[in-house]
Amino acid sequence: MQMTALYAPLLGGLLIGLSALTMLGVLGRITGISGILGGALGGEPNSGWRWAFIAGLVLGQPLALWVSGAPVPAPSAAGWPVIIIAGFLVGFGTRCGGGCTSGHGVCGIGRLAPRSIAATITFIAAGMATVYVGRHLFS
Repeated sequence: MQMTALYAPLLGGLLIGLSALTMLGVLGRITGISGILGGALGGEPNSGWRWAFIAGLVLGQPLALWVSGAPVPAPSAAGWPVIIIAGFLVGFGTRCGGGCTSGHGVCGIGRLAPRSIAATITFIAAGMATVYVGRHLFS
């Protein structure tokens, strides 16, 4: 196994934590993707940083692949209609849940917010149940 394969997840996690801490310290904002996207699409004033953040999310992976020379991952077998519907469902869920997994899991737990701790436990339990059902009941 390559050394970079061992440390890439650690480095990624450290960068996510550092960026969330920087966002909170510099802008006083929580790094929740759904809130950032909602504010950008809603036309909030001074949302240039929101669009820069979104551009970084979209362009980060292709840039990292290009710099590292890593192979491009295979496209999803689901197809665009399924991906688009799934995206809308995730957006609906983030609005119902008062935030997304990144906002609750990374930022909310870091601030010891009870609502975020409960939401993250729910996300993880639902994910575990989905995997169990998918692997043991439908396979």
